[in-house]
Amino acid sequence: MPDATSPAVEVAGLVMTYGDKVAVDHLDLRVERGTITAVLGPNGAGKTTTLETCEGYRKPQQGEVRVLGLDPQRQRRELLPRIGVMLQDGGAWSGVRAVEMLRHVARLHAHPLDVDALADRLGLGDCGRTPYRRLSGGQQQRLKLALALVGRPELVFVDEPTAGMDPAARRTTWELLRQLRADGVTVVLTTHHMDEAERLADLIHIIDRGRVIATGTPLELTRGNTSTIRLVVTKPFPDGAPDSLQAALGGHMEVTTISEVSLLVTGPADSTTLAVVSAWCEQQGVLPESLNLGQRTLEDVFLETTGRELA
Repeated sequence: MPDATSPAVEVAGLVMTYGDKVAVDHLDLRVERGTITAVLGPNGAGKTTTLETCEGYRKPQQGEVRVLGLDPQRQRRELLPRIGVMLQDGGAWSGVRAVEMLRHVARLHAHPLDVDALADRLGLGDCGRTPYRRLSGGQQQRLKLALALVGRPELVFVDEPTAGMDPAARRTTWELLRQLRADGVTVVLTTHHMDEAERLADLIHIIDRGRVIATGTPLELTRGNTSTIRLVVTKPFPDGAPDSLQAALGGHMEVTTISEVSLLVTGPADSTTLAVVSAWCEQQGVLPESLNLGQRTLEDVFLETTGRELA
C-alpha cells in the first residue's frame, strides 16, 4: 500500500527525449501533500513533458515517477480516480452545454461534488445551457477547472487556471484553490502569471532546459537586500550594450538582457546606481522610455535564472 505520508509527487532522475532533443534532463522534483506547488518555466523548458509524465500520459524513458505513491503507468487504473487534470486544450465536446458536460463527468465518479454548487461557485450557472464553443475563453477555463475538481481528487493538476478570466473570476478561482488546499487537496499549478504563483504557491520550482534550476517559497526566492532597475529604451541597444553597462556598474551589480530594448539590473541598487545607468544611456546615445527602481519580484528571479521571459 502507498504510504500516506509520502510526497504527493516525487520525480527522480527523469529523462525524456524527442529524437535528438533532450526535453527533460535527469530532473528531480517533489510536491508535498496538502500544498499548492507552482511549476514554472519558459516554453520548451520541459515543464509540460514532466507534468504529462506525472499525469500518466507519457512513459518515463529513464528515472522514476511516483504520484500519490503509485506508478502512473503500471498503476494507472488505481491512480486515475484520485487525481484531477485541468487541460489547457480540449476536455469538452464542441457542442456540449457546460453544465451538461459537468454532470456527465460527475456521473463517472463514485462520490462527486454537488454539480450545481460547483457551477455556481465558478460562475457557470448563467452559461450552463450555452454550447462549449460559444463560451468565452474565461468561461471555458472555469468549466475545465470544474471538470478537474468534480470527482473530489486528492491531487489536481491545473494548467493556466485563470487564463482569459476577468479580475472577479480570477479572484474567485484563487479563493477556490486556497480552499482546496485548506481541505487537504494537493494542487500542482502551472501559470504564466507571476503574481498568481507568488500569491498562491507554498513552493515554486523553476524549470529550464529540462532541469529544476531554482526551488523555494516565494519569500525565499525574492528576499534579501537585492533591488532591481528595469531599463526600457525606445530603440534596440547597440552591440555589446550589456557588457558595457556591466563594466560601468562594477561587479556588485548584474545585468541581464530581457529583450533588444530592455535590460534588468540586479543587486544592491540605490540612487547612485540610477545615476550611473542614466549617464551610461547618455554616453550610448539611447533614450530611456522607462527607468524604474524596485524590489526584486518573482518575475525578476525568473529572468535572472533562465535569462528568458515567461511567454
